[in-house]
Amino acid sequence: MAKRVVLAYSGGLDTSVAVRWMIENLGVEVVCLSADVGQEGTLEGNREKALGAGAIAYEELDLRQEFADDFLAPLIKANALYEDQYPLVSALSRPLIAKKQVEIARKYGADGVAHGCTGKGNDQVRFEVSYMALAPDLEQLAPVRNWGFTREDSIEYAATHGIPVGATKEKLYSIDDNLFGRAIECGEMEDPWAEPPAGVWKMTERTATEPAEFTLSFERGVPVALDGEARPLFEIVIALNHLVGSYGWGRLDMVENRRVGIKSRETYEAPGALAIMLAHRDLESLTVERDLGRQKIALQHRYAELVYDGLWYSPLRDALDAFVDVSQQHVTGDVRLRLEPNRCWVVGRRAPKSLYDYGLATYDAADRFRHADSEGFVRIWGLGVQTWSDVQGPGSQR
Repeated sequence: MAKRVVLAYSGGLDTSVAVRWMIENLGVEVVCLSADVGQEGTLEGNREKALGAGAIAYEELDLRQEFADDFLAPLIKANALYEDQYPLVSALSRPLIAKKQVEIARKYGADGVAHGCTGKGNDQVRFEVSYMALAPDLEQLAPVRNWGFTREDSIEYAATHGIPVGATKEKLYSIDDNLFGRAIECGEMEDPWAEPPAGVWKMTERTATEPAEFTLSFERGVPVALDGEARPLFEIVIALNHLVGSYGWGRLDMVENRRVGIKSRETYEAPGALAIMLAHRDLESLTVERDLGRQKIALQHRYAELVYDGLWYSPLRDALDAFVDVSQQHVTGDVRLRLEPNRCWVVGRRAPKSLYDYGLATYDAADRFRHADSEGFVRIWGLGVQTWSDVQGPGSQR
């Protein structure tokens, strides 16, 4: 049994209870690590809560830029949306936090790592498979999975031990947020027929009413500027969360297939992420050759599944990244998007290496397309179908 563990500490209900529970029931020393991956205000007071619960040390890391550059950027380039909808908000932060847990474990001489995930969720997989890849020598502890508490039990335990938490028996929402969005689950939303209460939405609370436009600039598939101003990726995401979210756009309400084999009703807010993905896909339509683009579409679904399933640190993802990087060599340009209440869509795009040729596409006097060539092309293209029809299909019945 490990003697000292590094706990991925969010300051929420489960990890707050886990500190005291591991000390009392497993006899371990606990070092808490809180990671700033862009969540708003949720780290405030974490140090006091962690140490007050009995942790021997507390570390807090600002990982926003690393999160954006090393985890969000590859996902954007890959257009990876799980089940064609979810931009992998929570799935992206877990491998980064696990990596930092391993680093902190080496710093403090810890022989174990721990997380606060339940046995029904995906995050246990993402943390533990990352630990296996990065530090197989460290023991893995999953107190929340093993203690047998219901959510109500955890709230009661926190109250009994004087651990302040935001959850109550009347408001049982579980919220996880970072730069790329916000995930809300539990409570009445566990009924897939029930509409999410208006109060659960925060990032996409509609306040803007007048139409607006913004321009997103990309270099090799990665956003580098907003309205002509060069900014780090994490700042662009934050700015778009506020701008696009103020129009009430960027909500997801879906039933998704969890890695553990169950279907789960999930609600997400990801206005910045979804706007970026929308713009990126559009720019690819202008700059990526057809067959390359079609193969990329086939692979981006596998990429999303890989990340969702906790295999960020895997040779397959490395190989897919290499393919994606080649596909993004010329995905440089600008995309203009328009905003109206509850709407966001592309209204213009341009690129220095655009494959759109006006002289080939136009029907006016500038038309350079050789129309006469089409007759022979169509005959050759349809020759196989014509042969089938004559021998086996409708033509053979004449």
